[in-house]
Amino acid sequence: MANDPAPREAMDFDVVIVGAGPAGLSAAIRLKQLAPDLSVVLVEKGSEVGAHILSGAVVDPIGIDSLLPSWRDEDSPLQQPVLDDRFYWLTSNSAVRLPNILMPPLMSNQGNFIVSLGDVCRWLGRKAEALGVEVYPGFAATEVLYGDVGEVLGIATGDMGIGNSGEPREGFTRGIELRSKYTLFAEGARGSLSKTLIARYGLDQGRDPQKFGIGIKELWQVGPEKHRGGLIQHSFGWPLDLKTGGGSFLYHWGDNLVSVGFVVHLNYQNPWLSPFEEMQRFKTHPAIRGFFEGGKRLAYGARALTEGGWQSTPKLVFPGGALIGCSAGFMNVPRIKGSHNAVLSAIQCAEQAAAALKAGRAHDELTPYEVQWRGTAIGKDLRRVRNVKPLWSKLGTVIGVGLGGMDMWTNTLGFSLFGTLHHGHADNATLKPAVNCKPINYPKADGKLTFDRLSSVFLSNTNHVENQPIHLHIANTAIQKSSEHDVFDGPSARYCPAGVYEWVGEGKDVKYVVNAQNCVHCKTCDIKDPNANITWVPPEGGGGPGYPNM
Repeated sequence: MANDPAPREAMDFDVVIVGAGPAGLSAAIRLKQLAPDLSVVLVEKGSEVGAHILSGAVVDPIGIDSLLPSWRDEDSPLQQPVLDDRFYWLTSNSAVRLPNILMPPLMSNQGNFIVSLGDVCRWLGRKAEALGVEVYPGFAATEVLYGDVGEVLGIATGDMGIGNSGEPREGFTRGIELRSKYTLFAEGARGSLSKTLIARYGLDQGRDPQKFGIGIKELWQVGPEKHRGGLIQHSFGWPLDLKTGGGSFLYHWGDNLVSVGFVVHLNYQNPWLSPFEEMQRFKTHPAIRGFFEGGKRLAYGARALTEGGWQSTPKLVFPGGALIGCSAGFMNVPRIKGSHNAVLSAIQCAEQAAAALKAGRAHDELTPYEVQWRGTAIGKDLRRVRNVKPLWSKLGTVIGVGLGGMDMWTNTLGFSLFGTLHHGHADNATLKPAVNCKPINYPKADGKLTFDRLSSVFLSNTNHVENQPIHLHIANTAIQKSSEHDVFDGPSARYCPAGVYEWVGEGKDVKYVVNAQNCVHCKTCDIKDPNANITWVPPEGGGGPGYPNM
């Protein structure tokens, strides 16, 4: 801004938590369970708790059992148990069911629940507020506050009412400093502040690069004759080629609802690939389309997810704070589950923070959380599957998944034939030049079973305040033209599931257009741009998708 901004108001708390997902809310609840007199505040960039939450989701209740042991005796969103668990290998015209007896025991979904994770977070949010947690939705944490010796002192929320020129608009409101003795970051995959903390403190030193996928999801209401309450299906194979990792999920729950999703691992090589279009193609498979014909698509969204697991988890603690949940990278790739580990990590971290505060400490490292997690249920969950992703990436779907399954079996006996394999390059370094890859011709959307991006974004209820600074920062526009466009033929127009990026025009007149208003906050561009030239930062608080029950 042209003029020096007014000083920010500051508020002091024992603990500040960033992000109202399963990890952030569980940490807040556990802190208040242990020490009701603690002052705990939680900030959430979405317009309400749950507005930015998107997941499959089949929930392993191990975390919630630990946090809220009596939850089964009350009204909760965990109502639909898994009753039928199926795995398929798809070709273009067939679906081969894999016998459940061949699946490693940890892949079983018996005892799990099909849910809207957004609804679970709303439920946890009410629990947190009832315990006295201050929950502030619509406030994006945009800055980490540091002390004189580099310790984290809290966060600041973003200014509201800044115009796209950087000048205050009418109604401008300065952000607030929320200062704390400990700050817990629960931003989910590729959190904007978590990313800067990992870099500042070198938390990823000695660890493999974090790996990611993009998950694209739709919620449908289908005819009652097609609904199979409690049925879950997972598949891999078609429509992806055998070198590209990913797969699908189909979950039947609620009032004739079916959650359908498709995950593409972001280490794919072909710049012509579009995860959004692969999702649309998947629904046309002969074994899948029948579920949706005559049904109604209710919601759409997309989100990056962490896939590095055991090898890629950064150091979790630093002076004055810690990473929890998917900010730490606790998703289990073959199980397509992370919320159970998010809750467990939140409990473990909260217990260490409460103990530190009781001892009169502040702004130091919660070292036991870092030292102990690999020996807990989280570590056991991730260690057993640690080689699945590297094998899949190196050897392709058929051989890689087969060997990965075998490795999961041997890990149940306490050993692995492969030891611990390592991930290769970061996901932004895996694309091949467009001239070396075969273009993919995707069919046109029919508007009944398959859809285009813009009509999909409409269903996500995405909205951003007009005339605000673009929250997608292009560091070097010249590189974007000479590399992203000229070498890779503009993959951002394909990997973005919301139509944010476009190359318009031809030859010397080609222009890069960023339609930031469409952004569903999936973070894929921040991960997959081949030059790491795009940085996602939070827009004005409350902006983005408004998922009702995803």
